[in-house]
Amino acid sequence: MRKTWILLLKLTTVSVLLATQFDRLFAGETTGQTGTTAAAVVPSHIEYRLICQYSVERLNRILTTELAEFSTFPVQYPAAKNAVNLYEVLYTTVIPEYDNRPVRVSGLLAVPQVAETTLPVLSYQHGTVFTRNEVPSRPENSMETRLAVACFAGNGYIVAAADYIGKGVSDEPDGWLVSECTAQACFDLLNATRNICSELKLTPGKLFLSGWSQGSFSTAALLKRLEQNHIPVAAAAMASAPNDIYLTFNRWIHVTSPLDVDWLVGAAILMVNSYENYYRLPGLTATAIKPQYLQAARDLYANRITWTEAAKKLPPKVSDLFQDDFISRNTLMTSRFFEQLRQNTSYRWRFNTPAFYYYGDIDEVVTPYMVQLPVEYQKTLGGVLPQAIGAGTKANHRGTFVFGLADQQKRFAAMLSQ
Repeated sequence: MRKTWILLLKLTTVSVLLATQFDRLFAGETTGQTGTTAAAVVPSHIEYRLICQYSVERLNRILTTELAEFSTFPVQYPAAKNAVNLYEVLYTTVIPEYDNRPVRVSGLLAVPQVAETTLPVLSYQHGTVFTRNEVPSRPENSMETRLAVACFAGNGYIVAAADYIGKGVSDEPDGWLVSECTAQACFDLLNATRNICSELKLTPGKLFLSGWSQGSFSTAALLKRLEQNHIPVAAAAMASAPNDIYLTFNRWIHVTSPLDVDWLVGAAILMVNSYENYYRLPGLTATAIKPQYLQAARDLYANRITWTEAAKKLPPKVSDLFQDDFISRNTLMTSRFFEQLRQNTSYRWRFNTPAFYYYGDIDEVVTPYMVQLPVEYQKTLGGVLPQAIGAGTKANHRGTFVFGLADQQKRFAAMLSQ
């Protein structure tokens, strides 16, 4: 069936929501078949369209058969209770690093098919992908997204998931671990969610946040933005969080491990290219990456080649990717890069929100120490004390993710019942 875009409202400008608006929205105050929808437009130029419906049967298949294909880590999820409509959302956000230049981006909104009209909201932030299409708004290309939808939307939560700037429909450069533009894209999707829910005659209830890997960094950036705007968050959960990206990046270079996954080289490429583009460090990539790998690195970042193709042209270790002068920071450009990494540490403010950090003993990307950093920091600072939760001795990167989702489901449900 033909699926059309619904144009919601027609906002004259794109701006940050007033805290009071979000308070009313997320404090819960009252104020598989495809379908045909009318395209919805909002004055802030928000559009959405129904892309498919996941039946209860399909959701439970995601939680069992498809899960087993994604990860062998032993975990069981409660069965899904309701079908879910999945909408692709197009909306406008801004790039704070570029003087709030407006850009069009995309995301996913998953809406439970239930009788209730006031529903909790989960803002889910996805992990690293090396194409524009393995994103939430393309759920059939993203098992991570499907699992979050099955766990939460299949049990009565509205799930909003941004593709991020540089992914999905966005034609901007990737903003990998660039904190402000990431937070803005996620924040503005929550604004779009509020408007779409109004059109669907739904009232958003308590707001929860969740993310994995890169998405944990994104979740922390969003949490900070929400707290700065006095917007209440019931809880935030982060699996395999690279909380100190200066430490993480240096660990990849200087302290290699037999556990390290090969795509760390790709992640390092995304980092250097993103920081060159968004923090105005012209020439950083050419200064950092050895000449023989430079073209492949640029092609990967620009989504001209896949990670599988790039891996054949790149070294297996991050330390072998970079030039010696970059590693030893012998130029002003590289010094500025490493200083920016320090500034983007994702937990150094006083938390007002309960937070859960999940780590795995054999995680191939981040170490348990990195994940647990916020606990003692917040304890010393007097913030709301986070909990660090181990997924076990057999938990790798994906194992930590699937364990974390199951644990969050229980913790969030308990909070809703209070």
